[in-house]
Amino acid sequence: APAAGAAAAPAAEEKTEFNVVLKDVGAKKIDVIKVVRGFTGLGLVEAKAAVEKGGVLKENVAKEEAEKIVAELKAAGATAAME
Repeated sequence: APAAGAAAAPAAEEKTEFNVVLKDVGAKKIDVIKVVRGFTGLGLVEAKAAVEKGGVLKENVAKEEAEKIVAELKAAGATAAME
């Protein structure tokens, strides 16, 4: 019985929402800005500012969407993560 309780605890703690965090822009800043504009709906100036600032780009995103965004950012040459 204790093993069943221990197995259920990690499942209850599993995250369902993530923040997409930009760690580093990389060499292709323009491509990264385009990707950020695509998933945030920001204008050019706002997206450029967000990319230059770095940090959290989108908060409380479903796991599948966060993985997709991180993959797009990495394809554009950025370093990004889900937290």
